[in-house]
Amino acid sequence: MHVAQSANLDLNLLLALDALLEEESVQGAARRLHLSEPAMSRTLGRIRKALGDPVLVRAGRRMVPTPHALAVRAEVSAVVERARALFAPREVDLKAVHRTFTIVGPDTLAAVLAPALFARVAREAPGIRVRFLAESHADEPYLREGIADLEIGAIDTTAPEVHREMLCTDRLSGVVRAGHPLLEGELTAERFASGADHLIVSRRGRLHGPVDAALADLGLSRRVVGTVGTFPASLLIIRDTDLVGLLTSWALPLAASLGLVAFDVPLPLPPLEMGLAWHPRHEADPAHAWLRGAVRELLSARPEGTRPAQRP
Repeated sequence: MHVAQSANLDLNLLLALDALLEEESVQGAARRLHLSEPAMSRTLGRIRKALGDPVLVRAGRRMVPTPHALAVRAEVSAVVERARALFAPREVDLKAVHRTFTIVGPDTLAAVLAPALFARVAREAPGIRVRFLAESHADEPYLREGIADLEIGAIDTTAPEVHREMLCTDRLSGVVRAGHPLLEGELTAERFASGADHLIVSRRGRLHGPVDAALADLGLSRRVVGTVGTFPASLLIIRDTDLVGLLTSWALPLAASLGLVAFDVPLPLPPLEMGLAWHPRHEADPAHAWLRGAVRELLSARPEGTRPAQRP
């Protein structure tokens, strides 16, 4: 960033740049930083000069970030968050905090947890906004790059600098439409494998998973006809077909609302470890600690089928 090379760097420009990239609006950034619009417009001019880039450009009635602005947005956010953590008092008045936190994780968890989390935010920290991001098909360094502040769900990152906290284990159940032939009679591993075609949920598009490994141990295999990236998408497909799917305990309410029937899979499947992950730069941030605590409580209110994580 050119701004980092200036000997007369005004760190307030970083705060303003962070607000402008977050709001994508001079008016919104001015309101967030308690400045007048003309003052924010002048600040944007200084930022453009320092960066050698327009940063925000007009597109119809709104403003959109330039490619360079998009490239540095995560870096700017991370620097600002580290500065806030450095100067933040050990105790904070949550009602005076104005922040946007980004949580990345399965959209099933977002759908189940978001109502209670938004209600708690409204009560305890009304200046906080929560943005849920869906998991990518690629293993993005969300936490390290500052794209997300918190990761929830089945944490499989191996990054050594990431803090992980396991809260509970979940299990996979089968799911089919009401009246599906598999629901009649005893469900054996053989019937589960050969009695219908299967649909897999995989954000990476994989056409095999733990179920296939468990079946292979028994000398069995199933026919997988396709894959989708999310559990809600799979449930809508299963509702209108004879396909067999899988879902976590957190998705059971969604399945029930669609009239689907969940059943125990007749296989020894490995448990799914559910928890939180965050970057160490947020460790001493009181507002982030509050967010972690709120999400931790919601995840710990486990649905039927989950168990507390085993502590070492």
